[in-house]
Amino acid sequence: MKITYLGHSCFKFEKDGFAMIVDPYEAGSVPGYAPLKETANQVVSSHKHGDHFGLKDVKLSVTRADTPFTVSFIETYHDDKKGALRGSNNVIIIDVEGLRLVHMGDIGCDLTDEELDLIKGCDVLMIPVGGFYTIDAKRAKEYVDDIEPAITIPMHYRLNGSGYGEIGTLDEFTKLLDGYDEGGSELVLDNKPTGHKVIVMRGKKADV
Repeated sequence: MKITYLGHSCFKFEKDGFAMIVDPYEAGSVPGYAPLKETANQVVSSHKHGDHFGLKDVKLSVTRADTPFTVSFIETYHDDKKGALRGSNNVIIIDVEGLRLVHMGDIGCDLTDEELDLIKGCDVLMIPVGGFYTIDAKRAKEYVDDIEPAITIPMHYRLNGSGYGEIGTLDEFTKLLDGYDEGGSELVLDNKPTGHKVIVMRGKKADV
């Protein structure tokens, strides 16, 4: 299975010729990112803000019923005031042939112990680290420690002129780590990952 980081909080998952895009951003909604111009069989969004709900910026190919992906959600909030500031958010859980991928969307709140149990030990965790609109780097690190994913991919941060100016930079998260791996825009999983590592991917659509 291939994971492509398109930038901001947008990822493309491909398995057996089926493509799913999660949290596409609208053209012009995020500084430093080129329009998506992607094709997929399915689009999933964590919430309806423009930088996560650019459905018209993804061309849907022929609908297929044989999706390898099973998608479920944990209903959460975009802030720590039960949605009073920025509304709701969904944590997206994607199961595919023995792998569990978790995309946290724009989470801004704490999960309950029961909710954490649903994603604890997942294979890949995609988590916002920039703060202001979401949890910040410190809280993201605490989540990583609690969830213990095999692979963590940070998202929704500012880097070299891309991303919102009011959110934190990537290094505010990476400085909290003992180490991390540098990756490109694509990650191929041939087997179930083991261990615990952070991979900093580079957004394919970033103008940096």
